[in-house]
Formats: sequence, C-alpha cells, structure tokens
Amino acid sequence: MSPLIILLWVCNIFFDTLGQIAFKYSATSPTNRDGWYYWLDLAKNYWIWIGIASYVFEFLLWLAFLTLVPLSLGVLLASFNIITIMLVGRLLFRELLTLYRVIGIALITIGVIFVGLAV
Repeated sequence: MSPLIILLWVCNIFFDTLGQIAFKYSATSPTNRDGWYYWLDLAKNYWIWIGIASYVFEFLLWLAFLTLVPLSLGVLLASFNIITIMLVGRLLFRELLTLYRVIGIALITIGVIFVGLAV
C-alpha cells in the first residue's frame, strides 16, 4: 500500500473512533432525561458537535480512501475501526473486554494483516 493510502486509512480510523467516543460522552452526560429536555441538553453539549464534525471528516476521508482502493479491500480494512473503538472504550469508559471480544480483536487483526499483505 502506498503511504497516501495508509495515511487516509489511519486518519479514517482516528476520526471514526473520535466520533464514536464523542457520541458516547454526549449520550451519557445530560442529567435531565425527561422528553425534549434531554434533546435540548444534547444540542448544547459540545461532544455531540465534536462527534458530528468527526463524522463529516471521516466521510470525506472515506471517499478519498475509496478512490484509491477497491471497495472490497476498503471495507475489509475499515473493520479495524471496531478494534480501536473497543480499546478506547475500555480505557475511557471501563467497558469489559470479554474473552470473545479479545478473540474477535485477534481475528480482525489477523484478517487486516492478510488483506494488507495481499495488496
């Protein structure tokens, strides 16, 4: 893979992970969960806007990435986002990494390595 493809892939992973984490922070931070007040609190929360901006950047990076790699390869490489989100969720939110999740991380990593070697 060319350095540009790798750069786009890593940036895509970063912004997708940032967006997911920002949405998690925004979803758990409002204290008032009554009807429309919850949604008003969300609209005022800066994390929701970080998440939306991250997804806009991720979308643009994804389009650039797909112009350089076949769709079948791009989708397989994009599955690596699951790993970063799971690990960052563990670090920031103390989410559990069960045995099956660790096995899944290992299998996805092996798959991404095989896909990367095939290019």
